[in-house]
Amino acid sequence: MKLSSGLSLAYCTNVHRGEGWVETFAGLRDHAMRVRDRVSPGQTYVLGLRLGDRAAAELSEPATLTAFRHWLDKEKCVVAGINGFPFGPFHGQAVKDNVFAPDWCEPARLEYTNRLFDLLAAFGPPDQVGTVSTLPGSFKGFGRNAEELKVMRRNLLACGEHLDRLRDRTGVTLRLALEPEPIGHAENTPEAIRLFEQLRAEEPSKGLVDRTLGIAYDTCHFALQYEQAHEAIARLDAGGAPVLKFHLSSALRLKPTEVALARLAKMHEPVYLHQTMGRAKDGSIVRFKDIPLAMAAIDQLRTLEELRVHFHVPVNADHLSDELSTTNDHLRDAIAVIGKNPGRCRELEIETYTWEVLPAEVRTADVADMIAAEYRWTLAELAKAGVKPL
Repeated sequence: MKLSSGLSLAYCTNVHRGEGWVETFAGLRDHAMRVRDRVSPGQTYVLGLRLGDRAAAELSEPATLTAFRHWLDKEKCVVAGINGFPFGPFHGQAVKDNVFAPDWCEPARLEYTNRLFDLLAAFGPPDQVGTVSTLPGSFKGFGRNAEELKVMRRNLLACGEHLDRLRDRTGVTLRLALEPEPIGHAENTPEAIRLFEQLRAEEPSKGLVDRTLGIAYDTCHFALQYEQAHEAIARLDAGGAPVLKFHLSSALRLKPTEVALARLAKMHEPVYLHQTMGRAKDGSIVRFKDIPLAMAAIDQLRTLEELRVHFHVPVNADHLSDELSTTNDHLRDAIAVIGKNPGRCRELEIETYTWEVLPAEVRTADVADMIAAEYRWTLAELAKAGVKPL
């Protein structure tokens, strides 16, 4: 939906299954429209679209693209941005660290992302401005060497050049939003700023990075870094890695008691990567790639002050149980920053993609009802910050 100060609020459709276009469109028709009818009936509805590589290729066929554009017009829908992080399958099978593959060292990632931008320009985003979000270059677990990382940066800059050409040809201004994530190549504020400094030093034309690149600030991911939202956002903007869009999400949080650790062990599931970050008493951060690796170091976990886990949980939940709370205080902090300077970005997107793997006691509602409840909570928090629907 459209909000005051030029903002828009959507939810990311990566919560629904869909690798090919037929299945992706079915998710929009059968789920997204039911959410629309609950939260924004009769109004222009903003879609936060997820397109995998297969769906993007199929949608690029002229007849299919024309049919989808007609559907958008008929349903009074617009696409503000595309989630281009997951390239391949994202539901129903092990994704884990393959969500980072192919990374920006591979030409397939550049080709896929350029295709997403071509599609977004063809959709005609609101005010002819929009973003595609992507992984933060690579994944530390891939062990890329210096030469490969140089290729990574070259491909990111090549995408920026594609956006310059696309703007000149279509008049649409689009930007690539890199999304820091735990154990990603750029996973926190200092690493994101350093990557942008390297990109600027290597850009083929002056101002390319400033024109075409920025950050997708995921409130779950930054909470996992034990950063304060107002400080991180200010540092990113001042450091030349501006926030272009916000993914509104929450992580798991727990004190490492015996009962809580036993509860956490049961949260492990085989589909998604659940990076687990612990804070020691001296303030240092301990990182584990997934819940089982953290549980294998249980004696170390018991010495930590707190654990936070990359498991996107409903934004309107303060707790999942007596033992498991959430980081929606970080989300509230980010919303307060948005309210103080709403012109800093245009896109807000609720992103709780884990509905299929949430514990049964949390997944008590139909997915459309759950997403609608997240909208209502988010709109109430935005209203407190002075941002309201139009």
